[in-house]
Amino acid sequence: MSPGRKADRVTIKDVAREAGVSVTTVSHALNNPEGSRVSEETRTHVKSVAAALGYRANPSARALRTRRTDTIALVGRQLATTEHLGRMVLGAQDAVRAHGGLLIVADTADDEDGVIATLMDHQVDGVILGALYHQEVTVPSALAGVPTVVVNAFTTDARYSWVVPDEVAGGRAGAETLLASGHRRVAMINNQDDIPAAHGRAQGFVARCRASGIEPVVAACMPTGRAAHDAAIRLLDAPPAQRPTGVFCFADAMAMGVYAAAAELGLRIPQDLSVVGFDDMVLINESLSPPLTSIALPHAEMAAWAVERLYGLLDNPDAQPQNLRIVGRVVERESVTRPGS
Repeated sequence: MSPGRKADRVTIKDVAREAGVSVTTVSHALNNPEGSRVSEETRTHVKSVAAALGYRANPSARALRTRRTDTIALVGRQLATTEHLGRMVLGAQDAVRAHGGLLIVADTADDEDGVIATLMDHQVDGVILGALYHQEVTVPSALAGVPTVVVNAFTTDARYSWVVPDEVAGGRAGAETLLASGHRRVAMINNQDDIPAAHGRAQGFVARCRASGIEPVVAACMPTGRAAHDAAIRLLDAPPAQRPTGVFCFADAMAMGVYAAAAELGLRIPQDLSVVGFDDMVLINESLSPPLTSIALPHAEMAAWAVERLYGLLDNPDAQPQNLRIVGRVVERESVTRPGS
């Protein structure tokens, strides 16, 4: 082979010759069509030979045979502009790759119908419709008849499966994190917006506190560090016996405001005040001193579930839609300790 020239593509005939079987056997071993009688031993042998030779199926030929392109699109607005939605992209990508497919990420910006039309021209097999935050969405009419699963949002259209964070469980986890460390005077600084996350997190937090015989204080403000700072000043500027020793914040960005308020009032974190955030925004949490304990949103897990659900729909178009809420995990750092420690 002359310098700079690429080796010829390994074909199915090359695999058959090396494996000592017929081309048909190789095809059945690699694609496992319905009714195939290839033994598991032969299938394993053929796959091993194919891998050793570097064989890759011709995607055009496979598309003609299966009527699928092995291409999935993740569609939505601002999907890759924030840290936690980047996790959604990675979760979807890993799940699609495990199926041997390719993920296309498409930001719809202000031309949702146009972007979807372009994806349809490229014959994607299905669509994961993502949202910037937990909300109700209307599936675009351009996706009618296209296998579609909604992620980080829900729809009242009973034709579609969707997956969202379990906000109530997240609020319970925030309360439990403080209660488990012995806090009895606790507060939540919530988002004042009328959105599912604000309602669910407050519901879970209050219910868990009340189950322990504690009536928490819940304040609400704009979901910004500045607004949370002002809310925290009002909560914390009180005699030691009256002020909260633990605060749960709707979002990590709001926890930054609580840190600033505590510093202004001469309160140490976590010795005088324990703080729990939500979102697990690593760029925020690890830059705070001490690093912030936070509830992680399960974006990667939701995206992976949506991909698996979509592949199930591709294999069985008549499958019934499913809805799921996924619980996030507590990421413990150094902002929580026992009161008075």
